[in-house]
Amino acid sequence: MAARSSARKAKGIGAAPDLDRAANAWLVYLMTERQLAAHTVEAYRRDLTQFLGFLARHFKRKPDLKLLLTLSARDVRAFLAARRGQDVGSRSLSRSLSALRMFYRFLERRGLGKNDAIRAVQLPKLPHSVPKPLTAPKATALVDGADIAAPDAPEWILARDTAVLTLLYGSGLRISEALSLRLRDAPVKGRDMLRVTGKGAKTRVVPVLPITRQAIERYLALVPAKLGADDPLFIGARGKQLSPRIIQLRIERARAALGLPDTATPHALRHSFATHLLGAGADLRAIQELLGHASLSTTQGYTEVDRAHLLKTYEAAHPRA
Repeated sequence: MAARSSARKAKGIGAAPDLDRAANAWLVYLMTERQLAAHTVEAYRRDLTQFLGFLARHFKRKPDLKLLLTLSARDVRAFLAARRGQDVGSRSLSRSLSALRMFYRFLERRGLGKNDAIRAVQLPKLPHSVPKPLTAPKATALVDGADIAAPDAPEWILARDTAVLTLLYGSGLRISEALSLRLRDAPVKGRDMLRVTGKGAKTRVVPVLPITRQAIERYLALVPAKLGADDPLFIGARGKQLSPRIIQLRIERARAALGLPDTATPHALRHSFATHLLGAGADLRAIQELLGHASLSTTQGYTEVDRAHLLKTYEAAHPRA
């Protein structure tokens, strides 16, 4: 159903019918065969729509497949330059170009034509950045700060938010992974492992701390709705699956009350999970498995965080620093 929804949205891209059909087919392919998350497919749809909108203005006509297959590298660079002029950052531009490359490969595999110009354009250089974890005391304060953020909220909602945040920090889950759990997945009654479905529909097994299990059990004991095995584990006030925005707002209020930096976000708890494990001597490969990273190079970013922490400690402690 999500695939059909994304496909319907593609019909408004202002392209010729043959290109509309190709765009719809690509989006359905991404959702069904590649099994990409709905929000990822939606981002790719926007990237393609922006590109085709630029071509319509650039060539003063609706783009069709023939136009796409005769574009030059200069045309693609002109699109990126136009987006850059709208203050779009390198990371977003890189994703847009990657999406366009995927679309062109799809066209080629479907026998609709080939254009190597898109491959001649280099991805924008991304600024080097490292994860921004919280210290252990700050991460703990954030997890325990649900009542600070919303002192007038019902007790079951405070218990719910604490359970979600405990999962993020205690097991290194992404917010989308935590909120996609069903009641049948709940690590209760002594279960100390949790099967999680992450990016690309890949599953992994992560450990669950006793304190996390207790937080989830407390929430389930207080939640007023009668949940079935296939219902979302975490629900909102109206009984629907909990929105990530609710947790984001809760964290925004908590960090303001606790004096935490703006980098204190739901994802920062996942970064903190990995960094604190690494600092305690955990194996990098094991952390990769726990986080569900496809590439070890992604996980290696945490070694830079740990090295920065060591250098800071060294400079503060060494008598000749």
